[in-house]
Amino acid sequence: MALSLREDRNGGSVDHFLALLQDRLPLWLRILHDLSHRAGKGRVSDNLLPVIRYGIDYYLEVQSAALPAFTSPNVTVRFREVVRGLELGPRSETLPLSAYLKAEQRLGRVAERVDPEASARLLLAGCFRHAYNELFFGADSVPPRDTSAEEIVRELRLES
Repeated sequence: MALSLREDRNGGSVDHFLALLQDRLPLWLRILHDLSHRAGKGRVSDNLLPVIRYGIDYYLEVQSAALPAFTSPNVTVRFREVVRGLELGPRSETLPLSAYLKAEQRLGRVAERVDPEASARLLLAGCFRHAYNELFFGADSVPPRDTSAEEIVRELRLES
């Protein structure tokens, strides 16, 4: 991925972003995939809270590095191409989360009215939005991260 994006660049914000992404993305995806082992155990909201809380931290850290890296349209276009080729786009995050919600739905622990795919997108969007607001407006302008995680999970009203 790094070589595809760097081309003629030597270090700087793109390298910092790629190093951070290479370090953090595997753990983030593993956390999402590990939810599948929680289906049928504990409460759904209790299973989701640490995931959403980590998601806020993940997006805050990655966004702060991405903003200076994507000032060039060429870098942005190359990044999109590389991510597509590696199948690391948004669906790499929503698929494991929606699979968990579907499993819980089959067990009767998530309401039938819930759309697992849309709910997965909304859960992740809540993480991203909190991180974005904290990054731009400061931590004192948003609820604490734990509170936001609780609100995100609670307000989707997933459980039966």
